[in-house]
Amino acid sequence: MGTQDSDERARGTGRRALLGAAVLGAGAVLGAAGTARAADARHAGGGLKSLPVPTVIGHRGASGYRPEHTFGSYQLALDLGADIIEAGDLVPTKDGHLVCRHEPEIGGTTDVSAHPEFADRKTTKTLDGVATTGWFTEDFTLAELKTLRAIERIPANRPHNTLYDGRWEIPTFEEVLQWQDEQTRRRGKQVWIYPETKHPTYFRALGLGLEERVATLLRKYGKDKKNSPVILQSFEPSSIQRLNKLLGNPLVVLLSSANTRPWDFVTAGDPRTVADLVTPKGLEWIASYAQGIGPTLDLVIPKDASGNLTTPTTLVADAHDAGLILHPYTMRNENPFLPANFRKGTDPTAYGDAFGAFKTYFETGIDGVFSDNADTALMARAAFVNG
Repeated sequence: MGTQDSDERARGTGRRALLGAAVLGAGAVLGAAGTARAADARHAGGGLKSLPVPTVIGHRGASGYRPEHTFGSYQLALDLGADIIEAGDLVPTKDGHLVCRHEPEIGGTTDVSAHPEFADRKTTKTLDGVATTGWFTEDFTLAELKTLRAIERIPANRPHNTLYDGRWEIPTFEEVLQWQDEQTRRRGKQVWIYPETKHPTYFRALGLGLEERVATLLRKYGKDKKNSPVILQSFEPSSIQRLNKLLGNPLVVLLSSANTRPWDFVTAGDPRTVADLVTPKGLEWIASYAQGIGPTLDLVIPKDASGNLTTPTTLVADAHDAGLILHPYTMRNENPFLPANFRKGTDPTAYGDAFGAFKTYFETGIDGVFSDNADTALMARAAFVNG
């Protein structure tokens, strides 16, 4: 580790001191939800700068406790104290509405297979180069999708979440924007959301461009400005570039594993991989049209062949040098989703040492993290900033 790493550690120490002082000065008390009023001198002000650091982002809501991308999940994440709610992953319907689903294929996240009237909609499509079989949102009208109900996506790891199967319908993005305003009024505090454009190249080829639909709705609700409480994200840089021309919102490029290529790069013949994008040159290019990156946690701290964490990369320092924030994904409490050295036993439904993992990632200087368990993340942040 060289001088840059030493500087980053020093920056992290200074941040902890600032954050700890802010928490103690505010008289924050840790309760069951583990809330803490973290703050950072360089993040004082409006817009992105008003968010606590490290920012806790409720991944698809509180998906560790409720079926993801439902108002039950979003509401619980707010109640637990998440700073931002990832509401939602945006995919279109046949009649052009935007709805919140993890993927356009909804066989694993809704009860569509139990609806005989939709049996003939099951099909196989090529989604970003991968043959995928199931039911797809673009083959349903909004009215038809509203007859379905959400179910737990990973019941093998979260059998307790299946208790809530069938309780909620699929939300539209417009309903999310209305819910955001309602919750902001009720709580007397600005509620933030963090929607993602899903498979934008795929949908544009179908005549269902996502970015224009997102822009239309954000303008309608007056949430299209630099300081608006809506951060937009995508795994496809061209989608973020398009949004940058349409809106003033803060923008984030999501980054998968180093050896992968964004699908829009594949279709455009761009040879660059994610490994190229996380170099100083690549980060400078991203910073020309976006304010942040959302890297997989493995780009921040790689794992060895056994799944144990190794030495942090220079990504945090390099991104900060380029003026970008980092919101890596995704922290989950269950054993299979944690680095091997933070697991406790082999039960796929049991929690490992999530607090230890959070501490290790926070120490790299990341600006926030997506988590399925906002309460755990908030308690871990409080311990970190006061440590």
